[in-house]
Amino acid sequence: MAVGGALPPASLGTTEVARVRLRLFPLVPAMARSAGISPGLVRRARRARKATDMRFTYAETMTDPSYYLPLAKAAEDAGYTSMAVADSVAYPKESDAKYPYTPDGSREFLEDKPFIEAFVLSAAMAAVTTTLRFTPFVLKLPIRPPVLVAKQAASVAALSGNRFGLGVGISPWPDDFDMMGVPFDKRGARMDECIDIVRGLSAGGYFEYHGEFYDIAPIKISPVPTEPVPILVGGHSKPALRRAAQRGDGWMHAGGDGAELDRLLAELGTLRAEYGTRKDFEVHVISLDGFTVDGVKRLEDKGVTDVIVGFRLPYTTEQDTEPLATKIAHLSRFAEKVIARVNG
Repeated sequence: MAVGGALPPASLGTTEVARVRLRLFPLVPAMARSAGISPGLVRRARRARKATDMRFTYAETMTDPSYYLPLAKAAEDAGYTSMAVADSVAYPKESDAKYPYTPDGSREFLEDKPFIEAFVLSAAMAAVTTTLRFTPFVLKLPIRPPVLVAKQAASVAALSGNRFGLGVGISPWPDDFDMMGVPFDKRGARMDECIDIVRGLSAGGYFEYHGEFYDIAPIKISPVPTEPVPILVGGHSKPALRRAAQRGDGWMHAGGDGAELDRLLAELGTLRAEYGTRKDFEVHVISLDGFTVDGVKRLEDKGVTDVIVGFRLPYTTEQDTEPLATKIAHLSRFAEKVIARVNG
């Protein structure tokens, strides 16, 4: 059955037909598959669109764990590119540390909230989808053994068909380092070494590393994905922006007002020019502009490649009681009103 016109002409190549059909079914990959398009062709056609289309990431966290798999399937069918995955190892009973992204520094909203381990959740959602990408937002990298992180990231990327991007950051809390037996001092330098090790090992082949914090004899892991695992660096500080430009494949923004975002993007641009950052560098942003068509176009003009959207304020001490059906309705409505018009 043709939607919005005739089917693509038979003279087109297979991938071109898939691309045209995806234009006919811009928001519902499940419908495209029912029209005879294999998951592999869907992925290839979508990759061909990524060079020009804005990508959209759906963010939901601290909700009923049973919701994640149906939400991933709904986000994929609605036309989102990615789904963000939150990271939290444990919550301390006593702490005087502050959270940098709430007005008063409070982090009590995290207590008793469910967090499925980021790699486990990414793999589970990848198993029920075919095109959706998964990105920890962000994984507290330097509190973890980097060899283990490389194994985990490479495994998820290999199993999912390269649908995993590793968002990483430095935890703002000494508690996270203490509970994992890692010194809080020199955490930035440790982070740099962790990134180098994860990148080197996940690329395949024997890899060795000799640094200040880690001394690794030649080892290799298997399997590794057929494409490099993108490492996306989060954070708003000057060292974080420099780390993203120097060592990362992208940068992840944690939110804030428009003026602050403009300043961060300008600073990031200067650093990228200094380090000769790759042209396909990813810029993931949370912004009110991301909720309107005109706003998305403004972000695109500023060099943003990925817009992160969520439809519920997570910074509350109450448990999330929003029904699954309401969540799916929110993400679907945004896809119809914004994603389809931006990328249609």
